[in-house]
Order: sequence, then C-alpha cells, then structure tokens
Amino acid sequence: MSTLDHFESAFRSASKDTFTWAPPHIRKILVITDLDAEASAQFQASLEQFLASALASVPGGAATPQWRLVKGDDYALISELHRLVEDWAPDLVCTYRNLHSSAWALEFSLGEFVDVLTQATPVPILIAPHPKRADAAPHALRDTDVVMAMTDHLTGSQRLINFAAAMTQAKGKLWLTHVEDELAYARIMQTISKIPQIETDLARKLIREKLLQQPTDYVEACRAVIIPQRPGLDVRPLIVMGHHLSTYRQLVRDHRVDLLVMDTKDEDQLAMHGMAYPIAVEIRDIPLLLL
Repeated sequence: MSTLDHFESAFRSASKDTFTWAPPHIRKILVITDLDAEASAQFQASLEQFLASALASVPGGAATPQWRLVKGDDYALISELHRLVEDWAPDLVCTYRNLHSSAWALEFSLGEFVDVLTQATPVPILIAPHPKRADAAPHALRDTDVVMAMTDHLTGSQRLINFAAAMTQAKGKLWLTHVEDELAYARIMQTISKIPQIETDLARKLIREKLLQQPTDYVEACRAVIIPQRPGLDVRPLIVMGHHLSTYRQLVRDHRVDLLVMDTKDEDQLAMHGMAYPIAVEIRDIPLLLL
C-alpha cells in the first residue's frame, strides 16, 4: 500500500457518522379495522393505552393526539382506504395484519390491504397482532418499555432511530440493533482466500472488526445525542453477525421486545425493503412499526 493510500484509509477510518435528534410529531393517528363498531372501539382503546406513555414523553410531541377510527363498513376497496389515508393525512396509521382478509388464521402474508398501505403511502404503519388470533405475546400492546430498531445498515439510519426513540416510553429500554449478514461475510472471505497477495487470517479478523465497529461507533454517537433529550432512556447497542431471519427472531424473543421498528421503503423497487417483509410476516406476536 502506498503512503497516500495508507493516509486515505486512516482518514476514512477516523471519520465518524453523526446523528441528529429529530423526533417525529405524532399529532394525528388513524386506526383502521375490518370489525364492527364495538370491536373497533376496543381495538382503538388498546392502542391508546399501548402508546400513551410514549406519546407523552417526546419533547415537542402531542400528549393527546387526535385519533380517528375507520371501521370495516367505512370502506370496501383498497383504493377507497388509500384515499381515506391521503385525505386525512395522519402522522401514524394503526391496523393489524391480514386486514379485510380471511387469511388471518394463516401465517404467510400481511394481506393485500396492509401491503398497499405500507408501500403506497409515506405514513408509518403500526401493525398489531390480529385481534382474532390467540398467539400474541403476553406483553404485546401493554406498553413500550422495550423497543428495538432493527436493520442491517444501522449507520446513517436517522429516521429509524428517531422514530424508535420517540416510541420508547420514559425510562424504557431502546435497543439499536444491527445484524451483519454472516453469509455475505463468508462469501467475501471465500473470495479473499483465493487471492495469494492477501493474508486471509488477518483479513478475516480486520474485516469482521471493521464491519461491526462502524455500527457500534454510530450507536455511541446516537446515545450522546438522545440521552440529553430523553433523560432516563436506556439506549443500548446490539451489534451482531448472523443469519438474518433466524437472528432477528431470536433477538426479539430473547429481549422481550414490545415494539419492533423497521424501514420498509426502497427507492429502487415497489416491494418492501430488504428483509423487512419476511420479518414482518414471521414476527406475528408483537406490534411492528413499519416506516
């Protein structure tokens, strides 16, 4: 390596990504169901209880946001529901998987109504377990004292982290989670092992360390900004290398997460971003916030 290359590498390694505190203003919440009036009101009440502490603890937020309930007989088509969302312009939409679908008893999709909502509108969608299913976690929809922001690209994910921090109640625990793809790392190392000019064992150690160090440093930058804004919030890093779906499931289960926050939008495609869809389909027993 030339002296110039060595200097550039050292400079880039020393450069740290910064985090800006920009909590979302959640002042209008739209609740969508396919239930009758009584059951719909019960579902909204459970959401109000679930989010009350978090909404009250965000500086500059609305402790008592405006709620609007859309019941099953208020719309029939996806286009009608989409128009309702656009016209009212909520800051948050709350519903559940398999809305207006008989497939709620199955485990293979979110349902076409939810699919369209998550991708066709810029509004964050909170997806609760289906009210008719009996397999929700015992702590689901109780409170938000354990929230997890999860991605495979944590560094620079400012909107994701701001939302997750905003949804964590006072004195709650916020896990900032980065899952590095172990299979992708293994493929890189297999290629490197075939290049005689590169010392494989040293490369394996240094590349792994650097892959995990970058998100670790970013979490520290986030902590330094979030804690003065949210005193008492316990912001913790969870930086691991693993097989994405099984690792995500295990982390959520091990830490008894109340709310999982994920990015779903991808500028290059209509479908959900990366691992978001399979995770959303498989993690059914707790609420998910899809951004």
